[in-house]
Amino acid sequence: MGIRLEYILTIIFIGIVFFTMTIKLTSTKTYNASSKKELEFFNTTFIEVDTQKKQAQLYTPHGIRKKGVLVLDKLNYYTPTIDSLLADTGTYENNILHLDGHVSLKETTGNIYQSEHAIYDQTKEVLTITSPFVAYMGQNIFRGNSLVYDAVRKEANATKIDAVVYTVKK
Repeated sequence: MGIRLEYILTIIFIGIVFFTMTIKLTSTKTYNASSKKELEFFNTTFIEVDTQKKQAQLYTPHGIRKKGVLVLDKLNYYTPTIDSLLADTGTYENNILHLDGHVSLKETTGNIYQSEHAIYDQTKEVLTITSPFVAYMGQNIFRGNSLVYDAVRKEANATKIDAVVYTVKK
């Protein structure tokens, strides 16, 4: 005699239940939370304002936020005292902007400071150039190893200066 249909269906049902209980349907990959980006943005302008006026503006074609730190590409930053502060890359954390690659600061008076690495303290409005630099102040050209520029007082202090200074004839 043949096997009854109920037995065949019971064996198939038990096989399906056993099969589904042994297979995991979720991914077993684990992600490192520290390597995940929190936010990615493109062609973005950040504008900082207070109750009176615009304090600063920053444009970047691409940026990422990781662990609360902004990593910016090809940034352009400016304030009422700075016409433009450019860099290939920047890292912004706690009101400090670390700049790398073709750093250039042009102040509202027309003076230009260029270097490869700098740090800008947004609260104090002080640019600290940490690598060799060139400064153009009118016709005058200054080269040096490091420079600290206070944008509020419009005061620059440099180390190991090599300069070409033009004076008025008397």
